[in-house]
Amino acid sequence: MRRLFWLAMGITIGALVVRKLTQTAEKLTPQSLAGNLADGLRELADAIGDFGADVRAAAALREDELRAGTGLDAPLPDSSQVSLSEALPRRGAHAADS
Repeated sequence: MRRLFWLAMGITIGALVVRKLTQTAEKLTPQSLAGNLADGLRELADAIGDFGADVRAAAALREDELRAGTGLDAPLPDSSQVSLSEALPRRGAHAADS
């Protein structure tokens, strides 16, 4: 009975080792390596694209915040609201003189 147990154990371990070696050998074929490389590059390109989209979204959000904070989104006054003589300083006058 002991010999039968060890024989079965040896056959099982041998089969597992052969299976593992076969899988490893298949992973190291040129086609498999090229496929793994292509998958890795595809994942890298997707990650770079996602990063770029995140940066563009954050930049747009920050630009909106800056525009709102500085008032650059305010509508321009029309000619009835501001006269040209009030908007432009007098000749020879400086802003510090006012």
